[in-house]
Amino acid sequence: MMNLIEEMSIPKLIAAEIGCQVKQVIAAVELIDNGDTIPFIARYRKEVTGGLDDVQLRKLDERLLYLRDFSKRREAVKSAIEAQGKLTDDILTRLGKATTKAELEDIHAPYRVKLKTKAQKAIDNGLQPLAEAILAQPQSDPEALASPYLGETVPSVKAALDGVRDILSEQFSHHPDTAAKIRPVAKKSARLRATVVAGKEEAGNKFADYFDHTENWAKAPGHRILAMLRGQEAEMLFVDVEFDDETVTFAKSAILNDNEVPRGSVFLDKVIDWTWKVKFTTRLISEMRSEMRERAEKEAIDVFVTNLKALLMAAPAGMKATMGLDPGIRTGVKVAVVDATGKLLATSTVYPYAPRNDVRGTLAELGALVRKFDVELIAIGNGTASRETDALVGELLKEMNGKKPRKVVVSEAGASVYSASEFASREFPDLDVSLRGAVSIARRLQDPLAELVKIDPKAIGVGQYQHDVDQSRLARALAGAVEDVVNSVGVDVNTASPALLSYVAGVGPSLAEMIVSYRDENGIFTKRSELKSVPRLGPRAFSQCAGFLRVIGGPEPLDSSAVHPEAYKVAKQIVADCGRDLRDIMGDASSLRDVDPEKFVTGEFGIPTIKDIIEELRKPGRDPRPEFKTASFMEGINEISDLRPGMRLEGTVTNVAAFGAFVDIGVHQDGLVHISQLSDSYVSDPSKVVKAGQVVKVVVTSVDVKAKRIGLSMKSNPEIGEPVRGKKPAPRQRDNKPAKTQSKSDGMGQLGEALAKAFRK
Repeated sequence: MMNLIEEMSIPKLIAAEIGCQVKQVIAAVELIDNGDTIPFIARYRKEVTGGLDDVQLRKLDERLLYLRDFSKRREAVKSAIEAQGKLTDDILTRLGKATTKAELEDIHAPYRVKLKTKAQKAIDNGLQPLAEAILAQPQSDPEALASPYLGETVPSVKAALDGVRDILSEQFSHHPDTAAKIRPVAKKSARLRATVVAGKEEAGNKFADYFDHTENWAKAPGHRILAMLRGQEAEMLFVDVEFDDETVTFAKSAILNDNEVPRGSVFLDKVIDWTWKVKFTTRLISEMRSEMRERAEKEAIDVFVTNLKALLMAAPAGMKATMGLDPGIRTGVKVAVVDATGKLLATSTVYPYAPRNDVRGTLAELGALVRKFDVELIAIGNGTASRETDALVGELLKEMNGKKPRKVVVSEAGASVYSASEFASREFPDLDVSLRGAVSIARRLQDPLAELVKIDPKAIGVGQYQHDVDQSRLARALAGAVEDVVNSVGVDVNTASPALLSYVAGVGPSLAEMIVSYRDENGIFTKRSELKSVPRLGPRAFSQCAGFLRVIGGPEPLDSSAVHPEAYKVAKQIVADCGRDLRDIMGDASSLRDVDPEKFVTGEFGIPTIKDIIEELRKPGRDPRPEFKTASFMEGINEISDLRPGMRLEGTVTNVAAFGAFVDIGVHQDGLVHISQLSDSYVSDPSKVVKAGQVVKVVVTSVDVKAKRIGLSMKSNPEIGEPVRGKKPAPRQRDNKPAKTQSKSDGMGQLGEALAKAFRK
């Protein structure tokens, strides 16, 4: 009975949450249980799932894990109650209807085997009859009723009545319906309150906005919850959940009515009050603390995943010889030149800044490298001395004649992590760690995806409070995000690194190494089918990965497309029906304009797959990433002190949070476009308006040089403030507060502190 309830309820719950039909969930679950990967299901099993996309499937997979774990807990509760011989049809029904772990614990509470509680000790001391007598005779004097029970183990009337209180409060708190009635009312009206720990005002100044802060528990945004919890963990704040008088009154009434407690007894009223304060508030606050943390972590992880996908999907500059510059002052600017395929050609270190100030030598060295290797792109890391280096390269280009390379400032987030990684050590065993970062900067301009997959996603730093969330859950979500992007773009099996191959559906790290080893030993792959010869790459792995791996220039044209080998026969039937050769028709959209998908439907391939095949034949191997574009920084604007309110600038979105977006405008500090400044119309989710890596036009609305805060707006007619020089900014409306910005030197992961303190909307 229970198994049937569980198996039927899980698909129904998931379907409601992700917005699809139950049969779609059942089909997807069957595929997942069969070992199919999310990218494979999303791309090549649309008929089976009714077209569920990768976002829906990721949510489905996450909820499936949770609900199956929930079902195991439900079965454990059922077994525990059954072992006591107390399982009834009513309990079975209630277990079957439960949808949260809190509801399961409500059912389990009366039957949980406990250590010796105060209530049990009171029962052992013979006070159960007294408790029953007081309930039965509410008008009688409790002290008089207690007198006959005094003795060695119950030395006083107070001890007797305290024991009765413990017995009754435990009994009342275990009523199966009471917590379920109180919980939704409490959650709706509860207030989240943060206060400063006495004596920690100065040490905890960065949490000053929460020294006396109260807001609705249910509506508190994730970034503020995590900020408060961080303050509490640092022992700077005390965070609590409070209930209003109406909730307390409702709760006490529910306890009284559910347990049929007689009215009119002062003693029993005190027991009800005790039950609420000691039993229910402790339990509810514990539940609500866990729930709000989980809610905040989910929001933070969702933000990180969205930003990471946008960054990985950034437009590649293409296969061009590129110079990477990792700016530094005293340690010099690290230089690396790579060819069109990313192969390292040369490295150098130049010292244009103090103490050497070798500007002429730097220009000569860079110019010689550009000419020697026909450099077409110069990638400049956006860290310390980035704008100075950008200006220096500008001088270099002015002095050059003829065709000049294009300079681009790129994010260097994670480059240092890559430099010291095992992967970089294997890739460049003889190269100094400091120079590896310059190589990474050059390559990430050529192809951001191919280079960034070599770095732990958490180190790329496009999240908020990433160190405060469940790390295993975060890692799983980020790995899924990278996997989805890699497979949506596709991978050239003959040029891909093991890091990139490891994210292809069905491959993984060990098999990726096997593919590269096989390629090194046997030469490039000329056909997809040759993958079957790779050791340990069996039929199941081939089925999962084949459609996402590309073989360019081989004898089978379809091998360079996203058409899966299992559908080659159908693709060739479509081409034959057009009366054209496969190589001629691929990429010729006009020849496929009038193809009727219905004509090629079979028992195995339905309309969705046929349409995908036709689209792929029109644009074989189409890269879904946007066209390459960079922001143009305004000349002469190099430092925050150069900014003035009202300036209209161009910049690149570096990070998107729940409260707005950070934008690099080329002054070493990212400015903030608060959520209220993203558009002329209302914005509920910043990620629906901007994405990491997007080039945007902004207006400077406020500047605080001392605090290093830059307020930006994307509105057509924003309110402009006054610049602040070395003093606190004047107060202004909440939707136009100056924002503390994201410091390049502090890394890109500390978003919450920068924003939670600046914007309290």
